[in-house]
Amino acid sequence: MIRTFFIYLAVLIVGTLFFVSMILFAVPALQESTFVLPKITNSQIGADDDVTNKESLEAEIKKLQTKLDKLTPSDPYIIINTSDNHFYLYKGKELIREGMCSTGKNEKLISEKGEDKFYTPQGIRKVLRKQPKPVWAKPDWAFIEEGLPIPPPGHSSRFESGTLGAYKLELGNGYMIHGTIYKRFIGQSVTHGCIRMLDDDLEAVYKTLVVGSKVYIY
Repeated sequence: MIRTFFIYLAVLIVGTLFFVSMILFAVPALQESTFVLPKITNSQIGADDDVTNKESLEAEIKKLQTKLDKLTPSDPYIIINTSDNHFYLYKGKELIREGMCSTGKNEKLISEKGEDKFYTPQGIRKVLRKQPKPVWAKPDWAFIEEGLPIPPPGHSSRFESGTLGAYKLELGNGYMIHGTIYKRFIGQSVTHGCIRMLDDDLEAVYKTLVVGSKVYIY
């Protein structure tokens, strides 16, 4: 038993001395060594992130551009901005004319005949018909606004020449692109839903757009 105890004690002393020697010699040696682990600075991380983000952004832009190219009509089309009453006439990606227009005044007319809403509908429409020297067939609300009795359908008082200008392009549901005798109001939201233009702009639009051309209104 005593022999075993002394052997155990000897092993413990040797182990303790080995551990102390590691502390005294090995650790300082490591501290004084010229081997240095590479350090990644914040600036390097930021630079790598910037490169990655830039590449990701460029890839996303390329995808969006491809989608846009597919959606862009190759035929002539027109964009109507109802917020600032501005139009943009395009042939493919080429902007060939832009200018001011007038759009709906966003009001309601309530009468015994019902309710009429005077707004320019947003969305995508098409040119359904084109006509030079159009004659305006006045709807009931035109007489109600003026405080006049409503004539029967087809009455001569319903038809006016010159009010719509030299041309009209029909978009359906009574909405049109046409000229106006109230040129001083161009650029304002004053219409009953149609899109009014100045004479020169209307002529360019009429000659550029064809039946079937898209009209983007927002």
